[in-house]
Amino acid sequence: MRKSLAFLILILGIQFSGWAQSPTEKPKIVVGIIVDQMRQEYLYRFADRYTEGGFKRMMNEGFMMTNGHYNYAPTVTGPGHASVYTGTTPATHGIISNDWYSRKLNGFIYCAGDSTVTNVGGTPENGNISPRNLLTTTVTDELRFATGKRSKVVGVAIKDRGAALPAGHTGDAYWYDDVNGDFMTSTYYHDSLPAWVTAFNAKKIPDSYLSKTWETMYPLDTYVNSIADNNDFEGIPAGKTTPTFPYHLDSLRAANGGYGLIASTPYGNSMTLDFALAAIEGEKLGQGEVTDFLAVSFSSTDYVGHRYGPTSVELEDIYLRLDREFERLFTYLDKAYGKGQYLVFLSADHAVADNAPYMISQRVPAGNLNTNYILGQISGYCNAKYGQGEWILKYTGDQVFLNRRLADEKKVDFLALQRDLADWMLRFNGIKEVYTAEDMRTRQFPYGRAHLLQMGYNHVSSGDLLLVFEPAWMVSGTRGTTHGSPYNYDTNVPMLFFGWGVPQGSSARKASITDIAPTVSALLKIKYPNAADGEPIVEIVDNK
Repeated sequence: MRKSLAFLILILGIQFSGWAQSPTEKPKIVVGIIVDQMRQEYLYRFADRYTEGGFKRMMNEGFMMTNGHYNYAPTVTGPGHASVYTGTTPATHGIISNDWYSRKLNGFIYCAGDSTVTNVGGTPENGNISPRNLLTTTVTDELRFATGKRSKVVGVAIKDRGAALPAGHTGDAYWYDDVNGDFMTSTYYHDSLPAWVTAFNAKKIPDSYLSKTWETMYPLDTYVNSIADNNDFEGIPAGKTTPTFPYHLDSLRAANGGYGLIASTPYGNSMTLDFALAAIEGEKLGQGEVTDFLAVSFSSTDYVGHRYGPTSVELEDIYLRLDREFERLFTYLDKAYGKGQYLVFLSADHAVADNAPYMISQRVPAGNLNTNYILGQISGYCNAKYGQGEWILKYTGDQVFLNRRLADEKKVDFLALQRDLADWMLRFNGIKEVYTAEDMRTRQFPYGRAHLLQMGYNHVSSGDLLLVFEPAWMVSGTRGTTHGSPYNYDTNVPMLFFGWGVPQGSSARKASITDIAPTVSALLKIKYPNAADGEPIVEIVDNK
């Protein structure tokens, strides 16, 4: 009898233990992660020294779309964050670049700029920030609406646009002030800083990190996935003569942006995670009756990538360190909520091109365009053919804005002018294709580079001529690199899902980053963002 009773107690204990570990009806918190400028291939190239608890844990326990791409161009930060969280492209959500030229204002609009708000904390020059230029809702907005705004949403990043756009119109956003080293917000969100933010700033964490020396985690000669540390292809910080380790941050700080220097080191990511964890505790995220949302963007990978490029030891080292930060994050979430009780997705706002001179040194066709020379040639051509005047208003984001008023004054057919210049510009080395605004407005491009341009083209805000360069060509200097093209080195990014409701597995089916928000919406059983045209990833949502 005693044996039977003991066996029954054992069985009940196992059952109740299983119930305690089973997923809740909805996750306690969603953590959206954007790694600025991350290629999909970094998940593999550096994997031999990743921990089991960071990137590998997401890949091994979660679901990965290995062929995830941006489905528009230009591939840059502002549109990337907006597109992931809205489930649609710049043609619809209106964030067509980091900043863009406005004919109406005869000036530039910053994607997260808002002159009607001011700084809360930080300094005035970094305080005119809100999501007002975003024309659609985000998955974070829809979560708030679905719960009568009981769900809390917090966006965190070094870059203001990396915090404000993911947090949507109804969440809170905090970003880093590179002038005084504090995290700040604007009057769009708060009239004063919450106490937990003030307490975090009082710790002066950036000063602690900026007193460090950035050295490689492992012996330098073991970084076999990168080129030699000293080379002619990487940017050099002020105060150094070579782009080489070690980097003594305390001595480099004054000549490299003061508090802003931290963004160009791995410690920018560490500080971002420190603040994100403080946000979880300060806002008591995941402790209520409804799901909360933390949107975190890790910006330092972009700063390091731009300066040193994707083949650098610096780039490899920052990803090895970021992997350990993710291990720290997941360990924290396990303890705070329990394994399987939180949902994470990870992607990037764009990938990145290789340094053009490096590609040339490897006998790969590549090059840098001198756009000032090309624009001068266009102006000369227009003056000779159509009459003297300022025919080009602006060149930005690989788009040319032409002077419509001047064309009217000189009775020049504006559509014919567009077509003439589009054809004429093909004479320059490195320019592969030129499309006109009329092409984008009146023709339908179902695939290829023209389709990506069309998905990034906004009828109100975009330019008159849209340029596509040859592969591996860019507008850049001889050192460092950039991004923005419609080629897969700029479009192929991670799409990883992990935790609550996510099956283990992977798929090589081509997917778009605009599928992320609908997938999260489907898992949470909430309405899709109001203009989303992405699709839920069926391999994930059909598991529920």
